[in-house]
Amino acid sequence: MADDKDADSAAGKRRRRKGLGLTLRDVARLANVAPITASRALNTPDAVSDEILQRVKDAVERTGYVPNLLAGGLASRRSRLVAAVVPTITGSVFLETVQALTETLAANGYQMMLGQSGYHGSREDALLETIIGRRPDGVILTGIMHSTLARRRLVASGIPVVETWDLTPTPVDMLVGFSHEKVGSAVAQFLHARGRRKMACISANDERAIRRNNAFANAAQALGVEVVPTHMVPAPSSVASGREGLRALLAKDPSLDAIFCSSDMVALGVLTEAQAQGIRVPEQLAIIGLGDLAMSRELHPALTSVRVDGTLIGHTAAQYIMQRAEGEVVAEPVCDVGFTIVERATT
Repeated sequence: MADDKDADSAAGKRRRRKGLGLTLRDVARLANVAPITASRALNTPDAVSDEILQRVKDAVERTGYVPNLLAGGLASRRSRLVAAVVPTITGSVFLETVQALTETLAANGYQMMLGQSGYHGSREDALLETIIGRRPDGVILTGIMHSTLARRRLVASGIPVVETWDLTPTPVDMLVGFSHEKVGSAVAQFLHARGRRKMACISANDERAIRRNNAFANAAQALGVEVVPTHMVPAPSSVASGREGLRALLAKDPSLDAIFCSSDMVALGVLTEAQAQGIRVPEQLAIIGLGDLAMSRELHPALTSVRVDGTLIGHTAAQYIMQRAEGEVVAEPVCDVGFTIVERATT
């Protein structure tokens, strides 16, 4: 057995020196079967005997051979690979969606490739070009504001696309998300109903947050709030961003009584800074975040937050892609999952 392993290793090294990889023919030779039989054993194991299947499995294990899924997909036009693009992997708000995508796809024989686009369109364009060139079975994107070039490439590729975490009347293909404008308006109404009249925002400078802020300010002003100052911080935002933002806003207007934050991490920073300055929450200052992270309910005081069901977004997006990959029609290709304001002790 040791001699066989040494021979397998030597053969692999010779192929690597020649710039070659192990092939199915190598596996078939080691298993003492025809290449077509080895292919059946790997792709349709029920079509061969248990004895042959075991020989092929042993050969695969000994050689370290990995099937070429791209080559196998040329005939079926199926890669069983789905690409997901998020702005950042440090953004905790997207983790539920990524986890749900991964689990739902894996349970159905698909694998997910995760790409990080940042918050700049040029990086997303380059990433999408690379992804489309590999012809996955589907592409799942965060947000809707893609460049004209990106939209053209996505449409021309014919690959099923699901945009998430937003809504638009003109999706590229399918859509699972919620209205950021409605979130902003709802938060303003929520704070106003609790007697807050000096509202402000601390927000990351990404496009979705900016639309939330504008809707928040417009709704607050419609309710009689004269000025709604906004302090912008770089995306992805952080606890430090929240602390710095509160200091900057209070330096201009110490009478502020409510802060709407673009994420729970920013809200944690605001809460930390308020406590450091001896500002009583919520008596003097109400704080509301977005994302409803697990840590938010464990803070003292517990954080009020806008809850978006990221798990539902991920599961639904995965289901849409798999349906289309199987040639099925998605009955309702646009899904609004809505949102909930979860009230806790900071308001």
